[in-house]
Amino acid sequence: MALSDILLNENNRDNFVDDCVQLIEKQVAAAPGLGGLALKAAYSTVKGIRADYCAQVVDQILPEISIALDPMWTEAVNNGNPVEYFAERKAEVANQLLQISDKKADNSTRAVVKGAYAKLRPSAKTYVENGIPDLAKIIKKHTAT
Repeated sequence: MALSDILLNENNRDNFVDDCVQLIEKQVAAAPGLGGLALKAAYSTVKGIRADYCAQVVDQILPEISIALDPMWTEAVNNGNPVEYFAERKAEVANQLLQISDKKADNSTRAVVKGAYAKLRPSAKTYVENGIPDLAKIIKKHTAT
């Protein structure tokens, strides 16, 4: 069964999105230094637009995410330890996710979202890579049920 069949299933989708938002919030809270302060400020700005903005965006791009990650997830499962497999390939996984978010940001009609994304994009890969092992755990959790 394809990753999209599992993650987009109405029985899984909302819980998966919630888990991803919790991961994002955890990553933002843990971001260190001046870059972390900028990330926290931008995240706060985006949440100020609408409290569930992040969940809404994750839900909107979930079809693209699941399609993009499906071949890698299948390979990861076939290798026996999908969490470790994703962690070892976190740069590749992050690139896939960032391509999707770049497209979403480019298509946004909200100047504040575009501006916040543009300011953070240069350092985004590091933050996304740091979250890949936890993302893999979330995917594993939802594909196991």
